[in-house]
Amino acid sequence: MRLEPIANPSAARRLGLPALAIAATAALGMILAAAAGADPLATLGLIVKGAAGSKLAALETLNRATPLIFTGLAVAVAFRARLWNIGAEAQLYAGALVTVLLGTGALPLPQPVLLPVLALAAMAAGALVLLGPVILKTRFGVDEVVTTLLLNFVMLLFVSMLLEGVLKDPMGMGWPKSAPLIPEARLPRIVTGLRLHWGFALALIAAVLIWLVQNRTTLGYRMRAVGLNAEAARFAGIPVNRVLIQTAILSGGLAALAGFSEVAGLKGNLTLDLSPGFGYTGIVVAMLAMLNPLGVVVAALFVAGIQTGADSMSRAAGVPTYLADLLLAAALLFMVLAMRLTRYRVRAG
Repeated sequence: MRLEPIANPSAARRLGLPALAIAATAALGMILAAAAGADPLATLGLIVKGAAGSKLAALETLNRATPLIFTGLAVAVAFRARLWNIGAEAQLYAGALVTVLLGTGALPLPQPVLLPVLALAAMAAGALVLLGPVILKTRFGVDEVVTTLLLNFVMLLFVSMLLEGVLKDPMGMGWPKSAPLIPEARLPRIVTGLRLHWGFALALIAAVLIWLVQNRTTLGYRMRAVGLNAEAARFAGIPVNRVLIQTAILSGGLAALAGFSEVAGLKGNLTLDLSPGFGYTGIVVAMLAMLNPLGVVVAALFVAGIQTGADSMSRAAGVPTYLADLLLAAALLFMVLAMRLTRYRVRAG
């Protein structure tokens, strides 16, 4: 058996194989639910109902999708240029940390001015976190997979140290959390009385802007060229190292916006459990979207829907919430296989 490249994959192949991957994921979910002693169809129905069966459920899914859109975009941008950013979690916490440092009263500005300032400062922090590994990669050939991954743990330990020290809220009754943001530093709610905030709208705007950058700008063309073949791009006159640095600034900034939106829009302060792994899940989201910025929105909603629906399903059917983790892992594996078979056909001999 061998793989033969396909020069121009048909639309049916490009759309049908990802759809088949989603169908295979649903089929596996039904098998796992049956193995757990539950009705497979009823279990899937409970997941759908828990994700979008009511206004509250639908808004909670959108709320949970918000940081996933940001981290998914960060990964998609980096991976498009073959910059393997595995450190979105560190960049997220960097953005959250700067949001807290500046948003607890350090900048006495009105809300229309303060919120953009906090967002830009968060993006700068996330960009700086990713710039270190990229400079090591471009100057010394250090593998960025290792450096970005390890920075996740370094940043978590750094945040933990601050929350147990100088950033610890004296009114927090001993809990390791920061002081709350001032009201002017909080993102307003989209729906009064519910948790969905304007960070979701910001995530949608970011997805559109990244799509425009990738498809309508010179930078986007250069990023794709570097990702396809860095040596050929360098031979054609493209400054590869500069493109990688620009990609790092954009990718790190997007991941940091996830931290900004979680603190300013939802939590109101910084805690060590701010992210249950949004940075890592962003890799799943980006791969499910096949690195398409607009597809990232759909993939983030899919992943958030499974996570939100699994919580409801677990309570109603008694099936472990680990089913959601298994479904996401299976969806990623099936989608990677679909992406491969989109560009190659299997030949005997």
